[in-house]
Amino acid sequence: MFRKVLVANRGEIAVRVMRACEELNIGTVAIYSEADKDSGHVRYADEAYNVGPARAADSYLDHEAVIDAARRADADAIHPGYGFLAENAEFARKVEETEGITWVGPSGDSMEALGEKTKARSIMDEADVPIVPGTTDPVTDPEEVKAFGEKHGYPIAIKAEGGGGGRGMKVVRDESDVEDQLESAQREGEAYFDNDSVYLERFLEKSRHIEVQIVADQHGNVCHLGERDCSLQRRHQKVIEEGPSAALSDALREKISEAARRGVSAADYTNAGTVEFLVEEEPGREGPLGPETNFYFLEVNTRIQVEHTVSEEITGIDIVKRQLKIAAGEELDFEQDDVSIDGHAMEFRINAENAANDFAPATGGTLETYDPPGGVGVRMDDALRQGDELVTDYDSMIAKLVVWGEDRDECIERSLRALREYEIEGIPTIIPFHRLMLTDERFVESTHTTKYLDDELDPSRIEDAQQQWGGDTGDGAGDDEESVEREFTVEVNGKRFEVELEEHGAPAIPAGDIDAGGNAQASRPEPAGGSSDEVEIEGDGETVDAEMQGTILDIEVEVGDEVAAGDVLVVLEAMKMENDIVASNGGTVTEIAVEEDQSVDMGDVLVVLE
Repeated sequence: MFRKVLVANRGEIAVRVMRACEELNIGTVAIYSEADKDSGHVRYADEAYNVGPARAADSYLDHEAVIDAARRADADAIHPGYGFLAENAEFARKVEETEGITWVGPSGDSMEALGEKTKARSIMDEADVPIVPGTTDPVTDPEEVKAFGEKHGYPIAIKAEGGGGGRGMKVVRDESDVEDQLESAQREGEAYFDNDSVYLERFLEKSRHIEVQIVADQHGNVCHLGERDCSLQRRHQKVIEEGPSAALSDALREKISEAARRGVSAADYTNAGTVEFLVEEEPGREGPLGPETNFYFLEVNTRIQVEHTVSEEITGIDIVKRQLKIAAGEELDFEQDDVSIDGHAMEFRINAENAANDFAPATGGTLETYDPPGGVGVRMDDALRQGDELVTDYDSMIAKLVVWGEDRDECIERSLRALREYEIEGIPTIIPFHRLMLTDERFVESTHTTKYLDDELDPSRIEDAQQQWGGDTGDGAGDDEESVEREFTVEVNGKRFEVELEEHGAPAIPAGDIDAGGNAQASRPEPAGGSSDEVEIEGDGETVDAEMQGTILDIEVEVGDEVAAGDVLVVLEAMKMENDIVASNGGTVTEIAVEEDQSVDMGDVLVVLE
């Protein structure tokens, strides 16, 4: 077994992996960006190393910085968690080629074969796993999309090769959208996955999202741990996951699970992974879907997933421990017949978002109150503590609430109790939304589809829930009291050391630098998020400002362009989602105050119109 594992991730998943390491008597190493220097995963680890500035591309996605941190820490394994580099075949190969360090995950070759969707579709097709009609080669020309639409009809899903979880996927509903959506999918693929290659699939309007958890060792053993139902989604992003699915008959469940095992075996896959399927829903059905129901392979996630906790709760199997043991060369300690499903589990993503405001992510704030629930059947995966500042540079998910019950009814009742207990003040969360869904007829009856939230749920119900149960979300500005805690962070060769001093009743140290002698030097505070110096605007026209903190992905206009109200000026990436910044009034572009790839804060001037 390993001596020391570096977790190449942040937040709750980093802590989750470290807890598994602790139980196996393995030392833990955290990496962190400048934005995360005070984050929970850094506190939890045995040691921590700075890998760069807040921008993920310059820190968590920097291959050499991560591997160098592992070398300096003398770690003998790297676990990627999920997101960031978890499905990056190039990075996996670099780790595999690094002497003395083991990659905790599937091989780079397997990751490439199954992680790139067109290759995965070909493998599954050969293994007699049903696939959605689509292309097996990358698409670059809008005419190819139009030809596909003529043959298979609309809507069409354009998907990034390296994408997942809805990121890098665009839906084309008619021919007029082809060019814009193709460009957008390619841009997202490049931005999030460093791969602008895309492919096409027929988009299924009424379907359920069912996924099968797989573990496979290096000795040819492949087992599934049952399925999860992830059909409750908003813009292709999962919000509540559960297992087993209440919509499947046992016969259909068996067909889907065996198809997943068959496909993974054909790919010579090892470690943990998830095979995702779309299952066609029957409108107005009574009872579970039968074995004659159509289901189609969607993709393989070649990593641990956010919702792996659901499978752990209903099988009693610690998937992360198995990942570590498999990577160390050990054989699975159970067979398929040993896997039994006990009870029902649900996972609730606790996102720092205001569901009543189109799920807008929080732009800042302090966890003035953080009191998570407990009791029988309640599990919390988080990395937070009361008083933490919200880090807004990355994903908006701050924690996961996982609830188990002897059956689905008890799981729903227990989940409602746990959500009522969950106290968070200072930032908005989607806890009120979760409470609403557990009383929603369609969800309780498990007849919802992946489009239910986007197309059918009345938004006013979400607004009412937020008003009733939203609590104190703060204003993101923090309180006005003087600070009484003084914290100093020292880095030596990139390794973090902390010194904390508390003096009650003392005036706060002014914002600024500390000189070599320990004296405070006053300086102009850097804007939140570390964006560039304030831009001086020369004209006196109407300014179009950033609506949230993020990164400029694309600038759609040039100085001198005439624009109309509603025209897209800038594309801003925030919380892993593209946001079109549009003109509220028509005019002429007289100044562009930003550049592509620049980080901006809420309120920063982007464009000036006259």
